[in-house]
Amino acid sequence: MREQIRHLDPQAEYYFVEGCHINELANTGNDAAVSIARARVAPGVATRWHRLRDTVERYVILAGKGRVEVGDLPAEEVGAGAVVVIPPLCRQRITNIGSEDLVFLAICSPRFRPEAYEDVDSP
Repeated sequence: MREQIRHLDPQAEYYFVEGCHINELANTGNDAAVSIARARVAPGVATRWHRLRDTVERYVILAGKGRVEVGDLPAEEVGAGAVVVIPPLCRQRITNIGSEDLVFLAICSPRFRPEAYEDVDSP
């Protein structure tokens, strides 16, 4: 790995099947230990129930207001500054309960790979 500085490219944002918009800030094979993505959930939207195989995920809430549901914990309201730690295979979803976009960093270790994603929402 080499030193580098990356900048957010708003044009790189894409919609992910989970129900949110993702902008990969750092996710390459050159740094397989961790990935960082900026996630954006529109007002009134809940992501699908899902889990990640072999991956620890952390949400760092940057803006907005949400309700997070993780594993067996009771649903909890979160806002800027909250950190949510999600172990591998732990069922999770987040709902934007505010009137503005809910924005957070999703930090995964090892780095996020689409094949680790498992949808566990009821059909």
